[in-house]
Amino acid sequence: MPEGVRRAIFSSSDFVWGPWSTPIGPMPGPLMILLIVVGIYLTIRTGVVQVRRFPEAARTIVPEQQESAGGALSPFQAFMTALAASIGTGNIAGVATAIVSGGPGALFWIWAYGFIAMAIKFAEAVLGMTFRVVRENGSSSGPMYYLRDGLKSPLLAGAYAIVAALAALFTTPFTQPNSMAVVLKSQFGIPTWAAGLVIMVLTGLVLIGGVKSIGRAAEKLSPLKVGLYLLGGLFVILSHASQLPGVLALVFREAFSVRAAVGSSAGIGIMVAMRYGLARGIYANEAGYGTAAVAYGTARSKTPTQQGLNAVIEVFVVSFVTSSISALTILVSGVWQSGLTSSAVVAQAFNTAIPTAGGWIVAFCAFLFGYTTLIGWAYYGEQFFEYLLGVRVTIPYRVTYCLLIPIGAMLSVETVWAWGDLMNGLQVFPNLIGLVGLSGVVAAASRASIRPNRVRE
Repeated sequence: MPEGVRRAIFSSSDFVWGPWSTPIGPMPGPLMILLIVVGIYLTIRTGVVQVRRFPEAARTIVPEQQESAGGALSPFQAFMTALAASIGTGNIAGVATAIVSGGPGALFWIWAYGFIAMAIKFAEAVLGMTFRVVRENGSSSGPMYYLRDGLKSPLLAGAYAIVAALAALFTTPFTQPNSMAVVLKSQFGIPTWAAGLVIMVLTGLVLIGGVKSIGRAAEKLSPLKVGLYLLGGLFVILSHASQLPGVLALVFREAFSVRAAVGSSAGIGIMVAMRYGLARGIYANEAGYGTAAVAYGTARSKTPTQQGLNAVIEVFVVSFVTSSISALTILVSGVWQSGLTSSAVVAQAFNTAIPTAGGWIVAFCAFLFGYTTLIGWAYYGEQFFEYLLGVRVTIPYRVTYCLLIPIGAMLSVETVWAWGDLMNGLQVFPNLIGLVGLSGVVAAASRASIRPNRVRE
């Protein structure tokens, strides 16, 4: 990649996210401010739905399908498709780069954003279900529909669809294969180009079957990848349990540090910790992107509130479970200052407690995380492009999406993630306008029952 293009990507990403240098010191970028303000607003508007209804959400992760409800997937498949798309290598590589680049304090901001992100994603899922377009052979949903039909702004809907379509096509096929290829090369010596070709073929095999094939794959792979990563990560953390109190103290101390960076990521300062914590936090849980509206809108359900509560659990799993596992393993093991980055540093952390096999676990999980995210985001992009150009674009889009995967596998890690931050950040702006404008609908759903007449599948 030409050096000029690379510098432009980094500077544009930093402009959107910050921190900005000002005469009074570093300040957060516009997107950081907007995400925090909207997240707090929706938390208040919904009566802190992520706390108030969390026990109910946890009890109804596997909802019953509702009679005569439109949609292509069962509610559980819709939940798993959303979980598959959000629990990707961002939870491994993205969190790792946040810690390496932003210091231990970045983990605090991942948690902080995770809390308000549950309200944001609740809103996205509710609006996705409320304003979806149900057809005989399935349904179409996403922010472009609630911006068009709910907010009555076709212009904003079109702007969102364009940015989100480009982000899906030119971000996910780069970031996910890149992280998968990095860990496969570090653990098994597999060339990045070879890994990219294999990932391309496996992704194409699922995309041929469309959304129902994606839903079936997500339903089977999502629980496996989360369970395996959780067990391996907990073993690593317990193996370094004596370091845990000091690490947690470091996380909170560095989250609010005003000192400048001194030679390494330690003490890097509050604004940089926030920048990487929020940027990687949103990349991990995807709250703010609007993609939850696409996934949950496919559910055969009549209850937007149920899908909203599923979205709350999804963000909790992503932000407070899998992301924490990644961050704490590299912190308690001390490898965050090793010079490694991306998924390779997490593999090294696992290897400190489980020699050789630990790296294999991370490689396998990174592969599953990246693979399920690839197929989930492929469907998201498909919906965005179909909104703009109609169903005739579906096959060319799928082919292009797959062909970009080997390219992404071979790009530089830092450039890939900066590009991902930029493109995904841009789609947040129109989506958040819709969430605020339709917050009355969301607030009503936060108080609604989830018990309509139901039948078992």
